[in-house]
Amino acid sequence: MNKIERMKELIAQINKHNHNYYVLDKPTISDGEYDKLYYELVDLEKETGVILPSSPTQRVGDDILEGFTKKKHEVNLYSLNKVRDFEDLEQWTNDMQKLTGGTSFALEYKFDGLQIVIEYNNGNFISATTRGNGIIGEDVSLQVKTIKSVPLSINFKGRLIVQGEGMMTNKNFNKYNKTAEEKLKNPRNAAAGAIRNLDPKETAKRNLDYFCYSILLCEGQNFVSQQQMHNFLVDNGFKTGNYFKICKNVQQIIHEINEVDLIKSQLDVQIDGMVIKINDVVHREDIGFTSKFPKWAIAYKFAAEEATTLLKEVVWQVGRSGRVTPIANLEPVELAGATIKRATLNNIDDIKRKDIYENAKVFIRRSNEVIPEIMGLAEKFDSSREIEVPKICPSCGKPLVQKGPLLFCQNHFQCRDQIIDRIVHFVSREAFDIEGLSDKTVEALFDNLNVRRLSDIFNLKKEDLLKLDKFKEKKADNLINAIQNSKKIDFNKFLFALGIPEVGNKTSKDLAKEFKNLENIKNASKDKILNVEDIGEIIADNIIAFFKDENNLKEIESLLKCGIVINDVINTVQNKLNGATFVITGTLSKPRSEIERIIENFGGKVTSSVSKNTDFVLAGESAGSKLDKAKALRIKVINEDIFYKMIF
Repeated sequence: MNKIERMKELIAQINKHNHNYYVLDKPTISDGEYDKLYYELVDLEKETGVILPSSPTQRVGDDILEGFTKKKHEVNLYSLNKVRDFEDLEQWTNDMQKLTGGTSFALEYKFDGLQIVIEYNNGNFISATTRGNGIIGEDVSLQVKTIKSVPLSINFKGRLIVQGEGMMTNKNFNKYNKTAEEKLKNPRNAAAGAIRNLDPKETAKRNLDYFCYSILLCEGQNFVSQQQMHNFLVDNGFKTGNYFKICKNVQQIIHEINEVDLIKSQLDVQIDGMVIKINDVVHREDIGFTSKFPKWAIAYKFAAEEATTLLKEVVWQVGRSGRVTPIANLEPVELAGATIKRATLNNIDDIKRKDIYENAKVFIRRSNEVIPEIMGLAEKFDSSREIEVPKICPSCGKPLVQKGPLLFCQNHFQCRDQIIDRIVHFVSREAFDIEGLSDKTVEALFDNLNVRRLSDIFNLKKEDLLKLDKFKEKKADNLINAIQNSKKIDFNKFLFALGIPEVGNKTSKDLAKEFKNLENIKNASKDKILNVEDIGEIIADNIIAFFKDENNLKEIESLLKCGIVINDVINTVQNKLNGATFVITGTLSKPRSEIERIIENFGGKVTSSVSKNTDFVLAGESAGSKLDKAKALRIKVINEDIFYKMIF
């Protein structure tokens, strides 16, 4: 295929995707995949010197929906050009510095919503219009007036036209979906669908927000900088996203981009990049526009966290509590620095809400090294199949019980997968920490040595292990020694090892700190448990139910008879660290669990990931990405020597 034919093919694909995204509000590819097609077309146009009449590179904006009144924009709207990487960003920044003789740059969030232009006169709201094709948009005044963060009156009394983004916050999106009959797919589509809805009552139900970032016309005002415009918007009651920075050079810009990239998943709004503008208005006037873009502004998009791929099949996995969870097997796809082959689906309702099928194309998202999540259906085919909900356990074949949207196997002491998962959890590093008991070894113990209960681990003998494949004298001795050495255990680790539903590592520590020993928590009232920080009704009910179950009490008794010694919590906490939050990375002189215990005993907290709430990163040898994140966020990094000086 020659280059012109490829360009025609790309134009057809991109225009189809534009129609799906802007008109139907039903995208079929991710933003990253769209950008790849778009930039291929841009590069081919540069190579050939040919721009075909229907090329989307010459367009600004969306198609106009039928049913809305069309309205011509008083000020034509432009798109933003994008840089592909930091090298391109540096080139653009250098070009701007040369053209201006030296300038500063304003940085703002690149919001991922629906662009809206709002007009005011004499301090009152007049109208609101979608971007449309940049020249003509849709009058959505009634819809936008339902957005509570849009001021209907402002202090400024002249004519004012502002530009911003209609959005649904993550909080409001999740709140809406809890009670909605028809669940929303994602915040961006939710906002677009609400604003471009002919019934304002439907718009109001979404509880949208409006974030303003640009002044297109302001009667009688001559702004000298983006910073002055930003302050004007804030003073007149507009939301701006609580972020605005001035940078003097590309190094500062890159630092800010990296910092926001690290914390963007913690924001309540969806952003997909950063916008960089020359701050000084006089320089903008000199530099001007292309037919599509302002030359004095650029967008940097974050690495793609969303992609589309084929959902091949859904398999059902049995966990230690008996809960049966759907797992999606995917056509492998590269996303956020990893090859994604599987994704978790929460439950039956999650499958229905996302309207997904086997052998269908789906959107997947992965951010901050979190387990990939399926967001919704991208494209359905003739060969797509409905996902069948199992009636019997995929492990033991017993009938499943449905509780709301969740499925459970109640064959707790005979179901192979359930028992194996329970034992694997019990011997894990955060629990009894028995080295040598891998998943495969636990499976072999179940299949060959009739290990069914947690206490069975402590009754194993060397001659039993020698019956297993790949177990020789030394390996058997090592495992028996590891089992014996694990018998003395801290109370919080013992609680975690029991596998109480929803009680993780942190909750186990909080419970141990509050109740001190096993007898106290066994006899604790629900009200007393609810007094523990971050524990709600569900976890409290799970704890009460666990210690009322005769089978669980017998298992605990069997463990104690095997010689398990639980170290009660003694109030030895010294508050020298005053609640400071630590992240540990790299190899230290002591085991990580011991360092964690020291931090907690001196009044500090330990978390697993670096964020803006981290106070110190304790770094040993071969520290990795956590150290890089700490430097990017300017969090204090300390070594062991400094750490011990803090507490001794």
